[in-house]
Amino acid sequence: MGKQQSDGRAADPMVLAAATEMSLAERLAALSQPAQQDVLAALVADDWDRLLYDWWFWARTAQLPPPGDWFCWLILAGRGFGKTRSGAEWIRAHAEGITPLAAPEDAPARIALVAETWNDLRDVMVEGESGIMATARPDFRPKFESSKRRLVWPNGIMAHLYPAEDPDQLRGPQHHLAWCDEVAKWRLGAAVWANLLLGLRLGVQPRVCVTTTPRPIALIKSLIGQKTTVVTRGTTYDNRRNLAAGFFDQVVAHYEGTRLGRQELNAELLDDVPGALWSHGLLEQHRCRHAPALRRVVVGVDPPVTGGGQADACGIVVAGIDDDGYGYVVADRTLSGASPLEWARAVVKAYHEFNADRIVAEVNNGGDLVAAVSRQVDAGVSYRGVHASRSKQARAEPVAAFYERGMVRHCGFFAALEDQMCAFVAGVPWTGPGRSPDRVDALVWALTDVMMASHAAPRFRMM
Repeated sequence: MGKQQSDGRAADPMVLAAATEMSLAERLAALSQPAQQDVLAALVADDWDRLLYDWWFWARTAQLPPPGDWFCWLILAGRGFGKTRSGAEWIRAHAEGITPLAAPEDAPARIALVAETWNDLRDVMVEGESGIMATARPDFRPKFESSKRRLVWPNGIMAHLYPAEDPDQLRGPQHHLAWCDEVAKWRLGAAVWANLLLGLRLGVQPRVCVTTTPRPIALIKSLIGQKTTVVTRGTTYDNRRNLAAGFFDQVVAHYEGTRLGRQELNAELLDDVPGALWSHGLLEQHRCRHAPALRRVVVGVDPPVTGGGQADACGIVVAGIDDDGYGYVVADRTLSGASPLEWARAVVKAYHEFNADRIVAEVNNGGDLVAAVSRQVDAGVSYRGVHASRSKQARAEPVAAFYERGMVRHCGFFAALEDQMCAFVAGVPWTGPGRSPDRVDALVWALTDVMMASHAAPRFRMM
């Protein structure tokens, strides 16, 4: 801090600007109450107004843009770290300037905002409590033109919104800079990123800010390995003073020490689990955007073991097979904490949406519960119950072998399902995300049906 007077007050309020690892707001909070009163009393009305919207005052050091000549600022941080606020303030700093990214002819700057879905763009990046609209100064707030999917600031700078569900929307448009949120869960991440970069070519120094909780996918690993990327790491605990105490007591405490907690709270980029039947690298090798025409489609269901709020999730995975014998995972519609009628409706909805041939479900625990509640929703669905005579691991191993041979592809990115798959170790009690590997079980039932039980080609017969 700086030199202190004998009564504990700061000799000069400007000592708050001293170089430390704390933000100015944190340094102010660290002063004694008399010292705080001296500093605050010296502020006039205009100072208060400026201070309220001065992100450099309130931000922690890790939330501020790094110095240097970088292209990508990658913020890999846990839930509640303040990633969204950092991204929104980075955009605001550019938009409220004197068009700092404008082309030489002073054309308005163009910004790309990219999130997984339109709802994420609107509800988190734009209108969220830490989003662009909430952080903007009242006298310089952008206009949100929802129908045109863009923000327009008073100085003409525009930010265009792109859902990552449709990579082709980024073909053609050019931008000066971009903010990409939760890249690790983009289903078509590689295609979206490639199209974004090809259009990030305006101005003297195009840049991109990526805010995400980490997952060990190829895109994240590639960004970390780039020389022009600066990585900021942080945890949920870094922002504890701004988060509800109940969040730590009831949520964080539940996941502390678990693999999911290490990833989602501590923001560790975890490598594949030793001995797991699948790896993220293996799944990434055979990912595709769309499935071809499928000659057979099934909905695999792993019903919850118990009822009520403590029930496992109901695993619901849709898979099919094409004329060349390749399997495709096309949807994960797993539901947590749902009543039997609620998850049955989700099963039947998936059945019709993908024009499935059959619903396949385990009957060991719930008997014909799946058949009963599914036919209560729609009496015409085709259903087959399967009895698990072997362990989960034994049932999963033949399916994993198809993946190793490159015979199964995922149509997009299924984060929760793939995290379970890559934590599934044969012969070891389940310790992965979720109360049980419900998504994996549903996947195994679906692929077992289309790849083995219903396939006539000799190369698929298991000896």
